[in-house]
Amino acid sequence: MRLSQMLFVTLREDPAEAEIPSHKLLLRAGYIRRIGSGIYAYLPLMWRVLQKVSQIVREEMNATGAMECLLPQLQPSDLWKESGRWDTYTKAEGIMFALSDRQERELGLGPTHEEIITYIARDTIRSYRQLPLHLYQIQTKFRDEIRPRFGLMRGREFIMKDGYSFHADTESLKKTYQDMNQAYSNMFTRCGLEFRAVEADSGAIGGSGSQEFMILAEAGEDEVLYTEDGKYAANVEKAVSLPPDAEVSPFTSYEKRETPNTPTIASLCELLECSPTVVVKNVLYEAVYDNGMMVLVLVSIRGDRDINEVKLQNELVKLAPQYHAKTLLALNVPDEIAQKKWAAKSLPLGYIAPDLADDYISPNKEVAPKFVRIIDKTAVELKNFVTGANEIGYHVVGANWSKEFPLPNLVVDIRKATIGDRASHDSTQTLKSARGIEVGHIFQLGNKYSQAMGATYTNEAGEEIPLQMGCYGVGVSRLAQAAVEQSYDKDGIIWPVAIAPYHVIIVVPNISDEKAMNAAEKLYDELNAAGVETLLDDRSERAGVKFKDADLIGIPYRIVTGRSLKQGKVELVERATKNSQEIPLDKVVSTLQKAVTEAVTS
Repeated sequence: MRLSQMLFVTLREDPAEAEIPSHKLLLRAGYIRRIGSGIYAYLPLMWRVLQKVSQIVREEMNATGAMECLLPQLQPSDLWKESGRWDTYTKAEGIMFALSDRQERELGLGPTHEEIITYIARDTIRSYRQLPLHLYQIQTKFRDEIRPRFGLMRGREFIMKDGYSFHADTESLKKTYQDMNQAYSNMFTRCGLEFRAVEADSGAIGGSGSQEFMILAEAGEDEVLYTEDGKYAANVEKAVSLPPDAEVSPFTSYEKRETPNTPTIASLCELLECSPTVVVKNVLYEAVYDNGMMVLVLVSIRGDRDINEVKLQNELVKLAPQYHAKTLLALNVPDEIAQKKWAAKSLPLGYIAPDLADDYISPNKEVAPKFVRIIDKTAVELKNFVTGANEIGYHVVGANWSKEFPLPNLVVDIRKATIGDRASHDSTQTLKSARGIEVGHIFQLGNKYSQAMGATYTNEAGEEIPLQMGCYGVGVSRLAQAAVEQSYDKDGIIWPVAIAPYHVIIVVPNISDEKAMNAAEKLYDELNAAGVETLLDDRSERAGVKFKDADLIGIPYRIVTGRSLKQGKVELVERATKNSQEIPLDKVVSTLQKAVTEAVTS
């Protein structure tokens, strides 16, 4: 392609809307243009990148035996109501674009396709002889992000590969899950990216186990905790660890003490001259379920630890059936205004004890009459601990479970793992932190959707059994921007060769120089004929502008038909290293063919 014939406009200044380097560079280099909040047009250079990423994804998926299809973006609400996710996606998370047609039928623009594919499986799979089955698509998805940001990283419209597998049993599901783990590793390796596979929370999609694939980059929205031995890595939402050992409590007898002006753990420990590891703090939450029922939740945790609200939400979702609900819509720490809706009397905030009486809750048919009491495992082990006295300005010291306070019956891990914690698999290893951009996620869904939607198969004994299901996603457009976030410099983008829009750009410093133009035209034809994708910068621009644009758009190799033509040579510059060499004209094609082949296959 000749740049003079391409839609090609670059910017010298960073756009005001862009916050992170990759977003700035894609806009400046003419790869994307903002159309609206979280909505971008993929211009010709970007579309070539996306096609290359998609092709790598397609090849790796096909190699596993998965079959490509295309599912509707417009989805009936009835299917989502069958799975129980309509309210979750339209109200709780609020990320689905919902609309009504002229017949007043509710529809949604697909943020994901579990319901559609399960409907297809229900309608077409009858026997175990049809299993396993694995279908995938590469398609535009829609999500109504609360705060679209970072360009293609968190947009409201994006390109995604989503795949779904169906199985007769968990062993078959696990095999496909492992196949996807390898296929995804192959995809990201072929794209030339540094990545890490980590344990992850399944979120609203659900299922028993899941794993994310993170492109390592400082601007990543996700925090990854890992160990240097390479045996553990997890998203901070999922991570577990061994906390520091608690200190021995200095209090040997139970008593109530006046502790004025100590609303924080730090101020309390300073007054009592004790470690936060001997304190039990109690945090109050409001949980609202999809049927409108509000449940007050009291969480007890060690004073030096923070609550992982994702883990807490997961535990509360498990309790939904007790309240005749399907899922959790909201989880909040109630402020004074919120408390007035349900509190029978003023709460001793900052001084709450684990046994806060249920009579603090006003009788109300929309509010559960009793607190759900949850305790983190770290707090269970404490002896002679400090905690609130249910009275403003007072705490108790020297308290023990099953003596002064009943132990909450729901004992779980809801603690946030942090940098420096000891690893659960090896206490000699400590957790390190890195930032990552999630570009892939694989799930073992089990029978979550098949059971809810009645998707079954007949086994060898003639029994109808719910299908086992897996789900596997890759953010194609997000991956493309993540590649830029991982590889750029002060001059612009540095594309990995495998997904660069073109392999080579030929720069003619002076297009009025007939010899330079003739040499460039000849190389352009020869390189393209040899399979080396080549751009020709034949614009009527100054040489300096052309060199800056070549660096900005990040094409891996640059050929300059300049002064060295007098010696029958051209300058070859590698974008990633900026190494420059002069090579004979008759060696250009073979040199670049070899370089591109090695870069793509290594």
